[in-house]
Amino acid sequence: MGVTLTHKELASSCFNKVWDLLSKEDRTEQENDEMVHLCHSSFWHWTQVEEHTATNLSVGYWQLARVYAEIGQGSPALEYANKCIKVSADAELDAFYMAYAYEAAARAYSVLNKMDKRQAATAQAADYAELITDAGSKSWVITDLATI
Repeated sequence: MGVTLTHKELASSCFNKVWDLLSKEDRTEQENDEMVHLCHSSFWHWTQVEEHTATNLSVGYWQLARVYAEIGQGSPALEYANKCIKVSADAELDAFYMAYAYEAAARAYSVLNKMDKRQAATAQAADYAELITDAGSKSWVITDLATI
């Protein structure tokens, strides 16, 4: 008899597996495909959690944007970054989430070789980063922006 997991547990499990793959330096094409599928699965399972929040959606869209940017697919990366920006702005999420939404857009623009737009998105992310009061969270954003 198998174990039945909730949508929230499945969403979290898939999300964490995506992080494991993102942190792997030499992913195979098969691992890239797995990462994409896991990321979409994580997002879908979050949407099935009755009490999901705009924060859950923001983080999910951000992770989708990041995954697509990491595998060199700028168009879907930008699509999910824009969804991240919209859901974060509409819900008036904290500066941390807005900073990461624009970080995702900057990364997507970089993949698309649209450097003016990348610079503008990076500047917006940096502006939001300045509003983050938690030093650790601010450091994460600034460190990630430096990798674009």
